[in-house]
Amino acid sequence: MQALQQTADLVQADREHLLHPVAPLYELEKTGPFIIAEGHGIFVRDNDGKEYVDGMSALWNVNVGHGRKSIAEAAAAQMSKLAFAPSFWGMANPPSIQLAARLAELTPEGLKRFFFTSGGAESNETAFKLARYYFRMQGQDKYKIIARHGGYHGISLGALSATGVPSYHDKFGPTCPGFLHIPAPYCYGCAFDKVYPQCEIDCAAELERAILREGPETVAAFIAEPVQGVGGVIVPPPEYFPKIEAICKKYDVLFIADEVITGFGRTGKWFGVQNWNVHPDMISFAKGVTSGYLPLGGVALTERIYEGIKRPDTVFMHGFTYNGHPSCCAAALANLDILVGEDLPGNAARVGKYLQDRFQEFYRYEFVGNVRGIGLLAAVELVANRETKTKFAHSLKVGAQVAAAARANGLICRAIGDVLVFAPPLIITRPQVDMLVDRFATALESVQKSLPV
Repeated sequence: MQALQQTADLVQADREHLLHPVAPLYELEKTGPFIIAEGHGIFVRDNDGKEYVDGMSALWNVNVGHGRKSIAEAAAAQMSKLAFAPSFWGMANPPSIQLAARLAELTPEGLKRFFFTSGGAESNETAFKLARYYFRMQGQDKYKIIARHGGYHGISLGALSATGVPSYHDKFGPTCPGFLHIPAPYCYGCAFDKVYPQCEIDCAAELERAILREGPETVAAFIAEPVQGVGGVIVPPPEYFPKIEAICKKYDVLFIADEVITGFGRTGKWFGVQNWNVHPDMISFAKGVTSGYLPLGGVALTERIYEGIKRPDTVFMHGFTYNGHPSCCAAALANLDILVGEDLPGNAARVGKYLQDRFQEFYRYEFVGNVRGIGLLAAVELVANRETKTKFAHSLKVGAQVAAAARANGLICRAIGDVLVFAPPLIITRPQVDMLVDRFATALESVQKSLPV
């Protein structure tokens, strides 16, 4: 079969053969897909050659930017030597061992053991199973997992049970038992109708109340993204995670930090939790570990957990076919060389500060209710009335209108309802931030003019 090249042919083949994830299938069949064909640096091109600023690093993950030949060459070299080998039954391969040792130098103190997966959902599934397995190996039946409303931890069935975004649950239930949710530290729309700092961080105190309601002897773990991504880039107040950590320690509840989006420099630190100097028992990661060049994820865990699950005459009965995939691990090692060599976490802090400052300019548009972010992670929330925080009618799809206008103007961002989110590659420069800001401002202006008065 001759390879399809022309856009019209690709669109037709897509309509006939592909099932897209997280997509409005009925509408997509009519409109056809948006086909990305090339990428370089912070830019991508569609199949017809139009260039866009990739304001989302593809799917929050292309941290080092597009077109890095050193990663492709490292993966190709490994594939030529040994493309795949299993990690089951005590088998290993050099790249997976080397990657674990390298990550041990970069992860927060105390997290020196690694279990590799193919992506974020598998990583969180692993963390949940590790939490339950650990306590049962200690003779305790602690199995419940507490997550947060608005949290996103993947959409495989176990991960979906922790994900606190209702739209992902619709018609896929029932979810797994043993999962419950508490409010997130969403100061702009506080679930307790309080105002920071007079609130005394009630959203963190709710974790203790939930543990006591359920019974501390039944609760195994609490999972949280350092900054909620899909939930709308929710940055917690500075006191939040220290208070969460203290509560977890008080009741012997494992603290799982979901760093799938925030890990590997996105917030200006290597890992998001380092912004608040807390020390989780496990970190789940993916995305930025390879910058999306090949699928890879994992869980970093403490020696306490490792020693707790290591027993004579027992087998750890958990794993995936592609654990420690040598080609993916080789890509990750090359990716880490770039992140370290170019100090991209540092660039995310420096240029991220400039981006956050420039985003404050969007308050000049009347329908911008809140601007928030950290490092190279940002959100602009749109409202019908800024004073009352009244939301737009869902039928207006204002966020989708702005995202479409931005794309027409050469900028890719993501609309999550009426929240526009941004996560550009960590290589972005100040002039490129200016380009991103100008293109988004044009989109806001065009949509604001069309809104009903």
